[in-house]
Amino acid sequence: MSTLTLEGLTALLSGVGAGPIPSIPGDAPVAHPLNRPIGIYRACLADILARLAGCETAVTYESLQTPGTLANGDLVLPVPRLRIKGKTPAEQCAELEAAFPNNHPLFQKPVAAGIHLPFFFTPLSLPRLVLPYIFQRQQCYGNHVHVGLRNIESPDQGRKKVILEFSSPNIAKEFHAGHLRSTIIGAFIANLYETMGWDVVKVNYLGDWGKQFGLLAVGWQRFGSEEELAREPLKHLLDVYARINAVFKPEQEASKKARDEGRDTAEIESQGLFAERNAFFSHMESGDEEAIALWRRFRDISIDRYVATYARLNIDFDEYSGESQVNKTTIERVESLLQEKSVYEQDNGSWVINFEKHGSKGLGVAVVRGRTGTTTYLLRDVAAVLDREEKYNFDKMIYVVSTEQDLYFRRVFRTLELMGRSDLAARLQHVNFGKVMGMSSRLGNVKLLSDILDQSREAMHEVMRRNAVKYSQVAEPDAVAEKVGISAVMVQDMSGKRINNYPFDINRMTSFEGDTGPYLQYCHARLNSILRKAGLTRKDLVNHLENHADGLDADILMDKPHAVDLLRLMAQYPDVTAMALKTLEPSTVLTYLFRLAHQLSSCYDVLQVVGAEGGRHVVLARAALYEGARQVLETGMRLLGLSPVER
Repeated sequence: MSTLTLEGLTALLSGVGAGPIPSIPGDAPVAHPLNRPIGIYRACLADILARLAGCETAVTYESLQTPGTLANGDLVLPVPRLRIKGKTPAEQCAELEAAFPNNHPLFQKPVAAGIHLPFFFTPLSLPRLVLPYIFQRQQCYGNHVHVGLRNIESPDQGRKKVILEFSSPNIAKEFHAGHLRSTIIGAFIANLYETMGWDVVKVNYLGDWGKQFGLLAVGWQRFGSEEELAREPLKHLLDVYARINAVFKPEQEASKKARDEGRDTAEIESQGLFAERNAFFSHMESGDEEAIALWRRFRDISIDRYVATYARLNIDFDEYSGESQVNKTTIERVESLLQEKSVYEQDNGSWVINFEKHGSKGLGVAVVRGRTGTTTYLLRDVAAVLDREEKYNFDKMIYVVSTEQDLYFRRVFRTLELMGRSDLAARLQHVNFGKVMGMSSRLGNVKLLSDILDQSREAMHEVMRRNAVKYSQVAEPDAVAEKVGISAVMVQDMSGKRINNYPFDINRMTSFEGDTGPYLQYCHARLNSILRKAGLTRKDLVNHLENHADGLDADILMDKPHAVDLLRLMAQYPDVTAMALKTLEPSTVLTYLFRLAHQLSSCYDVLQVVGAEGGRHVVLARAALYEGARQVLETGMRLLGLSPVER
């Protein structure tokens, strides 16, 4: 029976003795029964509870929650949320427990826990409903715009469009482990929105304009080598920048000291490297051919290297743009609007916005155009928003940038509001994240991202070589070591809440012990081996599911609670992706995948496939259970940007 239509789901439920799926008023698209199997249970349970409690189905539906652990149930009703008057919540809870029907095909009889009423799905219903649901959706399981329901989120308007700006390194600075955070979090969010049916545009907005590039150009004039540039292009540029930055540092410190003491910094910044840097950037802004040629050469070198590094991470971009690409007429339009709204004001030769004067406490004063006449980040970024609105007509734009830029983005959004574009500012979101600790360009221990990936790959390759027999069975060991190594790097980054800082630890990330990327890859490879050892194909399993649906519970479960819990977890995956869309936290998905992997580990010894008692029916049914779990694991890993390996 097809689970891809409401008619098919109704027939399937009828086969286990349950009635049709009740309609829930105001039910969100992501909770639609065709998107989430738990949505089926939730709608049916809400209907039962509404009749027992004498309230609206929508109320009981919204009151039901998903517990944090399997031990606390599959759904739970905090009875006070029903707001029934006359009796205490504990009394109401006891009455609902007593009145709940015995032997319901979908729910076990609940046992009240104070003011909470937990519900467990029946073992009979789980394999018959969840396995066909997963197999028939394959990689679309967990997506919330179902293949059978064309764009249920916006049926009349077409797909919504989101612009995602992430990674965005400065071409005059290191692309190091710190950039990894923006890159992989941004890619995850892009994958997530794509699975939810959005039209996603991924933008790498390079820091390719500004005074820092002027400093690089001055450094090139002093320390540049054509031979070194030809041999190791990006590393040589980074070395040049580091050397000129070291020379420039005393001047920067002198300027900062003067500013802290309330003295004018104009004299300091009109000489030395300050003057050389500013002069080169002024040449760039005026379109000087020689300056632009050098800028373009270094920009192309950087992008070529970045593209290769991104490819290793399974990441590509729809657009490589940068501050250099912002339309000059748009910049002029921004400044004109700021002047019209009396927001722009002059201060010591610079044009600034005093946010404090406009009711924005804590935002201070920001320079919009410097005293030398050159533009600043703020002016260029606000103009870039207007350019993108015109180009893409987006519904939402997300910046994936570290917490260090929280104040800056508050200024960007507030500037748009002060220009009279509150409607546009409301469509912008800053998704922030913490630091990678233990790395500092000032301390000289920054690691280039490509070097980190190389190191992780070699560590994985070394582990693989320790088992000569299995190593000989891997068709492309270099490629596998690369995938597992990259998984190690990415999983360490995504393990905690993105707002948290974390210590960079190459030994920890490449370990097969504990919750690491290699452990997830091992789990996926082991699930693949089950089908190989059993001599089965996916087609064998699909045929068995179609022809023996009514016996799946007996064949799979055989009184094994491990299998029941595995199915309960598998049913949760679409709810996990729905939560991830709200939080934009990779850890939401990753934590779930580790729970799934741990549950699988507890199943292998008690729920064997090869040599299982009960004959071929049991072998096929259990293999289908493991294949369904493998499919969920693979889908979740790909959502995170990982490439699952088969061996």
